[in-house]
Formats: sequence, structure tokens, C-alpha cells
Amino acid sequence: MAAKKSKVASYRHPHVPTIACFNRAKTPLGVDFDHLIAALQKYVDEHFAPIWGTPARLVKSTGFLKGKWALGFLDDADEAGTEGFHDVTPEGLPFAKIFVRSTLKLGDKVSVTASHEIAEMLVDPAANLYSSGPRKNHLYDYEVSDPVEELWFPVNGIPMVDFVYPEYFEVFHKPGSMRFDHMGALKRPFEIAKNGYQSFWVNGKEKTVWGCLKKKRKFLTEDRRGHRSTERRKPARKASASHWGALLRT
Repeated sequence: MAAKKSKVASYRHPHVPTIACFNRAKTPLGVDFDHLIAALQKYVDEHFAPIWGTPARLVKSTGFLKGKWALGFLDDADEAGTEGFHDVTPEGLPFAKIFVRSTLKLGDKVSVTASHEIAEMLVDPAANLYSSGPRKNHLYDYEVSDPVEELWFPVNGIPMVDFVYPEYFEVFHKPGSMRFDHMGALKRPFEIAKNGYQSFWVNGKEKTVWGCLKKKRKFLTEDRRGHRSTERRKPARKASASHWGALLRT
């Protein structure tokens, strides 16, 4: 008997995924959209993919494209037509959402938020990866930009977010023994930059620690509906692709 086909597309990509980039925000981005896509592509090609082995092709579009991942710029989390899609396209493929109005209201840069979401989507498409860490019985979210969230460097003159290296999640490395993030701000595994944060599971609950009190206060005022970190659920010992897809759509 043939196995029942999952309603959620597989996140495995034997070829380079294409990411459809579209802007439905009425709020000005603060940067030309074509220039932003070009800078994001260079960020992936020359900085991110050489470290994480996760290449991608970004294309400008007016909406979702069949069989493609997506990066959508929206005014806020209540944008009409997107309710019910939490990090997945209508086909069940990875979908990163950038809320322009709330990003700018907090004094952040749209390009930094966009590069943050792309980086996390490429490394952990289903938002279900975790790592052991420095504390016993803790499972740390495998997020590559959270610990350095507000650090950035220019690509084509446009700010792009810093990101941690794979060695960041390996506790056996000694402090200062190697590079743990792209900009060299961190000196040891699981360190958190001043304006960064790290979430983890312990005793059946997810908790977050921040690099400073100011970051915690800012974090708690953000509208994080639809953000990848809000879509995580309690880690399971066995979870099929269809199971995680159903959780993502909840």
C-alpha cells in the first residue's frame, strides 16, 4: 500500500532553493527594493552560504511562486491575506515575513530584519532544530542571528545582520580559540551579544535570556506574531515532516 502523501512540502532541497521576494507593505522600506534584493543575494553568496553551506537564489516577484520559498514584506502581522500562514507558503514551503511598520517603529533597519529571517530560514527551514548547550537538560533554539541580532555590517552599502558560525553551538571549544560569529564579536560558544538573546527549552517550558535589560524591554514590546521564534513548539523525540508542518500552520 502506498504511503499517504504529506500535505506539507518537504523542506529538503537537493538543489538550490529559489526564494520569491515580494513587497506588499505600504510603509516605505527605507531602501530601494531592487537594491535590497541584490544586497541580500550578495550576503547569501559571499558571506552566509560559504559558512553554512546553504545557497539560495532570490528573485523579485509580486507574490508566492509555485514550488518556491518566500520572503514577504508586510506592514504588520495582521496584513490581509496572510492570516493562517505561519512561516509556510500556501504549498507548505518556508516563508519568512518582515513586518515593516513595527521594524521601523522600534528604530531597526528593514534590511537587517530581512537578512536575519533569511539566515534562519536557510539553516532551519522548519524552525524545529535544537542544540544541547552549556547547561544540563537545556535545549537551545538553533537560531543563527538571535545571539547577535542588532549587530550588522554593510553589503553594497546596505546593513546586513551578523550571524553565528556552527562552532557557536559546540560547547567544547575554548574561549578565543576560533571565530564564533561573522563579525568576530563573540569569544566563546553560546555567548550573547549586548543586544542579542537566546531562547531554550527546560522543564517543558521555553525561556529566553537577553544580553542586557534594555534588549529585554525592547524584545517584550515587539510584535512577534508570525516571527520564526514564535512558531516553535515543545521538542518531540519523533516528529515527521507532516507533523511539524501541521504545528507551523496552527
